[in-house]
Amino acid sequence: MECVFGLVGNGFAIVAADTSAVHSILVHKNNEDKIMLLDSHKLIAASGEPGDRVQFTEYVQKNVSLYQFRNGIPLTTAAAANFTRGELATALRKLGFLSKLCCSFESFHVLCHASNPYSVNILMAGYDKEAGASLYYIDYIATLHKVDKGAFGYGSYFSLSTMDRHFRSDMSVEEAIELVDKCITEIRSRLVIAPPNFVIKIVDKDGARTHAWRQSVQDVTTASV
Repeated sequence: MECVFGLVGNGFAIVAADTSAVHSILVHKNNEDKIMLLDSHKLIAASGEPGDRVQFTEYVQKNVSLYQFRNGIPLTTAAAANFTRGELATALRKLGFLSKLCCSFESFHVLCHASNPYSVNILMAGYDKEAGASLYYIDYIATLHKVDKGAFGYGSYFSLSTMDRHFRSDMSVEEAIELVDKCITEIRSRLVIAPPNFVIKIVDKDGARTHAWRQSVQDVTTASV
């Protein structure tokens, strides 16, 4: 039921994600931030299994920081997207390679326990001085595409159709925020089990930052007994 979507406008990229942490029929929290800052001018929005999502995005973030520390220059958005795609592909192919080496179910299970592919889908947004704003679509089977707009989750059925109708490549920030709000409204009104809260973040020449939270339900607090 996760919803992650984003688009590129005139000199900026914007991404939005739901903030629900759920397991089965239970809602654990309504303020989970699923959009991570990779560096000063990059955002990574992720959906998927909670463990994979948190572990993999933190892994990418630390490696992007390590590259900048070692070389003195940051990765471009395209380079960061290709690194992310490569790590997903490596984990995916490693599982297939191990299966050929194993002659029994028991040994296959033991080896694959430490080498599972990541069940995570990613939208990476960034701004580079030379290339400007960009958005990259990376799914769990390591497909990589540079896109003007993209989405993951059940909410993509409504956000993609809404963006197809209203999206323009020369949109201003105000127009893009209005379009994002239209997508959120469609998801809330048409999805059977819709996430109530969303976070919206923007990246442009001034850097990556949180723009707003769209909250209709406050986080659940446990009453003292």
